[in-house]
Amino acid sequence: MEIRIGIANTGRELSFETNESAEAVKKSVASALDSAATHVTFVDDRGSSFIVPTAGLAYIEIGTEEARRVGFVA
Repeated sequence: MEIRIGIANTGRELSFETNESAEAVKKSVASALDSAATHVTFVDDRGSSFIVPTAGLAYIEIGTEEARRVGFVA
């Protein structure tokens, strides 16, 4: 699933693919914000880690878990 994160005062967004479910991503972000943590960590499908400061979060867009279709639609 694709995750796009907007960071305040930054012209670009952070975008990556992950193997985690949408609920797992929502739960980790919500728990980080509820506990006033300084950062939230994400891991992409290749094993790279991203540490994002919670104070700088502008938005988080969580894509669908549906696989992309290949080919032409009739």
